[in-house]
Amino acid sequence: MLQLKRNLLSAALASAIALTAASVQAQTAETAPEQPQQEATELDTVVVTGIRRGIESAISVKRDSTSIVEAISAEDIGKLPDVSIAESLARLPGLAAQRVAGRAQVISVRGLSPDFSTTLLNGREMVSTGDNRSVEFDQYPSELIGGVTVYKTPDAGLVGQGLSGTLDMQTVRPLNFDGPVGAIGVRGQRNSLGAAANTSAYGERINASYITQSEDRRFGFSIGYSHTSTPIQENQVGLYEPWKTDERPGLPAGTYASDGIKALRRTGETKRDGVMATLQFRASDSWTSTLDLFHSEAEQIDTANQWEMNTQYNGSFPCDPECVYSNVTVNGNGTFTGGTLSGVYPLVRGMYNRREDEINAFGWNNAFNVGQARIIADLGWSKAKRDELNLENNTQLVPAPQYDTVQLVYRNNGFSQMVPTLDYSDPSQLYLRNTIYGSGYGKVPSVEDELKTFKLAAELPAPASWGWLSGIDVGLAYADREKIKRQPEGDILVGPQGETPIAADLQYRPVNLGFAGLGYIPAWNVPEAVARYMIFEPSATAFPYLVAKSWDVNEETATAYIKGNVDTNWGDVAVRGNFGVQVQRTDQSSDAVQLTNGGEPQPVSLGKKMTDVLPSMNLAFSFANDQTLRVAAAKQVARPRVDQLRASIEVNVSDGPDSSGNRVVSGNGGNPMLDPWEAYAFDISYEKYFGSKAYVSAAYFYKDLRTYIFTQTNPFFDFSDFVAGVPEHPDFPGVGVSDTGSYSAPANGKGGSLQSLELTASLPLDLLWEPLAGFGIIASASFSDSNIKIQDPESASSVGSGDIDLPGLSDRVYNLTAYYERNGFEARVSQRRRSDFIGEIGNFNGNRTLRYVVGEEITDAQVSYSFPESHALGGLSVLFQVSNLTNEAYRTYAESKDRPLEYVEWGRTYLLGVNYRF
Repeated sequence: MLQLKRNLLSAALASAIALTAASVQAQTAETAPEQPQQEATELDTVVVTGIRRGIESAISVKRDSTSIVEAISAEDIGKLPDVSIAESLARLPGLAAQRVAGRAQVISVRGLSPDFSTTLLNGREMVSTGDNRSVEFDQYPSELIGGVTVYKTPDAGLVGQGLSGTLDMQTVRPLNFDGPVGAIGVRGQRNSLGAAANTSAYGERINASYITQSEDRRFGFSIGYSHTSTPIQENQVGLYEPWKTDERPGLPAGTYASDGIKALRRTGETKRDGVMATLQFRASDSWTSTLDLFHSEAEQIDTANQWEMNTQYNGSFPCDPECVYSNVTVNGNGTFTGGTLSGVYPLVRGMYNRREDEINAFGWNNAFNVGQARIIADLGWSKAKRDELNLENNTQLVPAPQYDTVQLVYRNNGFSQMVPTLDYSDPSQLYLRNTIYGSGYGKVPSVEDELKTFKLAAELPAPASWGWLSGIDVGLAYADREKIKRQPEGDILVGPQGETPIAADLQYRPVNLGFAGLGYIPAWNVPEAVARYMIFEPSATAFPYLVAKSWDVNEETATAYIKGNVDTNWGDVAVRGNFGVQVQRTDQSSDAVQLTNGGEPQPVSLGKKMTDVLPSMNLAFSFANDQTLRVAAAKQVARPRVDQLRASIEVNVSDGPDSSGNRVVSGNGGNPMLDPWEAYAFDISYEKYFGSKAYVSAAYFYKDLRTYIFTQTNPFFDFSDFVAGVPEHPDFPGVGVSDTGSYSAPANGKGGSLQSLELTASLPLDLLWEPLAGFGIIASASFSDSNIKIQDPESASSVGSGDIDLPGLSDRVYNLTAYYERNGFEARVSQRRRSDFIGEIGNFNGNRTLRYVVGEEITDAQVSYSFPESHALGGLSVLFQVSNLTNEAYRTYAESKDRPLEYVEWGRTYLLGVNYRF
């Protein structure tokens, strides 16, 4: 049935593109002689508002661009249609979002992971609070963004471009407005999962914007503020990875089973405050200066209160006494689906996370007209900081051990069930102690990312004798980026008072895990429990596995470009576009620490310089009846992920000798010597426009990825510099250490091809039938295919040890928005769908891992009413929104869908509020 729906949607889009273009084109041809040119000009000046205003503005950006782009535009000041900018982006053709903590957060462009794209703010590359380059879009309040342009094809003058695409977020320019204008918005929100523990189900969103100009219009100023407080409510069941076929008492030989299962209720709150300001000064007709400021700070605090059970370990491995299966059911794929398991010793855990993010950005742009030339000088600076605190408390029933018998039912499209025999609801019977996972563990990650940029460019007119060449652009740019990661960690040990229950004054309301068959378990204040009962002394170098998590990476990139602009006619066909070349010179380096078992930390600094020459071409051919054919070709690169460039290495030496008589050495880490991802790209797009009201398009692209970066293992790595001086093991005196061993690190490997067909239609339905005035649809479908197969040893437990597809690639992505707007009333329903894909997930260790993610359908709805200006409440609008209308679950699995890993529900979000424009 799902495949049928997909085929129907793709067929409908193809039919819309073909039939609508043909029918309206014919209609236009028939009536064109009777339409005076002046009437067409007057129609273009009709003022539209609301949904149609945003749509038509975005269509104008797409139509007028010389590159292949997609765009979104705010309907009004402080009024993008979605709750977050990421959700708006995810509705564009060829883009898809991955949800994190229930929110659309990271964006895949054209089937490639976020690592391959670049995000700009007002044309300047932005820093990230994550470990890598990809921007977390929920850091940018949608109310403060005026629009976004997604460049699917580059041109030589686009500095900071990505390989899959470049996303440029824009704030308003006050001198583009006719006069002062302001807006205030207030919305309350509620999560459908309700309150739990110490967390409310309610939150709020408040935004205010104001734009003004001086009387002589030499000065313009805009400022916007946004505040959100969002409840975190989550129900989850998770299973351990990998699924294995080892021998287990009572389980048929060869049966796939997981080593553990957990159920949790996560509760908390995210608060974010953002401010954007722009000051424009037009000193004269030949000089305009623009200053941009952006500040965002966010705090997220949440606690996962969870019941967890290891199916292989109850204090000894293997279980002693045995963990025994009975009443077992196994499906036709050899996967355990249910039964009874005895001899286990479950935990009740509190997993606390506090994350504080801050982003600051400054940009200063000066544009000068010198004769017929235009000179642009642009200075930018941005800095992001992230500080986290992760704490874990582990409790078990006492007197210890208390072995339990649990009924299990595993589900791949719903919450798996676990029904214990013992009672876990009484906090006085659950003790902080040295459980099967220790008493606790903690981390203190921090990230700083600073980027300084400068660009000097000139737009020079071409002499009339050059004919088809209208001008030449030249420019120089410089970017200096430094990213620093630290992650001290350590055990959280029970203090001198010994094993203890957590006092009543630290207890919250119990959380209900009935969705997983468990009933109520305690919830408590984890950081206060650590402070009162435990000892936590984190370190960044105490063990070899810690040193690889701390590093400094620096990149200095100098860019020079020259671009020729085309504006001519080939017969009856108008031709616009550009061709040129960009040269990038990059100096990348990393400072870190290397450590071996028993050795002293040793500083290390490694790096590499490289030059990339990137030619590009964009041509747009304008045919009769507002038809455009675009062709683009380019060589593109994407810088490696920042954490892949780290110089830190974890080196481990075995305790005892192997068959050769020596202790075995192994390691893993980063690679500061990486070359970038590199691709040759070709694009072609057909677009039929109906003024700025509507368009249909069909686009195809092909990318030949010459290289791909993935983790590779060298079995004969030379560790001689690392193992010199490693002391003898006291249990194996006289046994030496091998100089060579197995080392895993990112490396440049073989690439492959990626291709996609993108179909889009944006149509007000009265274009087809007048009685449908006010109704409209925006629909798109992307069909992608790649022959790139990679292996990632770090993620072998999640996606298997064989070849896997490109992370972030969904074969099918669909977006559909149906809307109605008339007489101040607006309604829209939007759905975005994507097929299964390999997602990038942060695991318990804070490392990137890959997992299969089940395709999802996210539906949002909104209704609003705006009072007419003639009304006493003119300028006021009321709105009601629902996000994730169907409460779509987030699901991951291991290799096949009958082996689930996570099933998560974040609930629906209801928003009710008012906007006032003045």
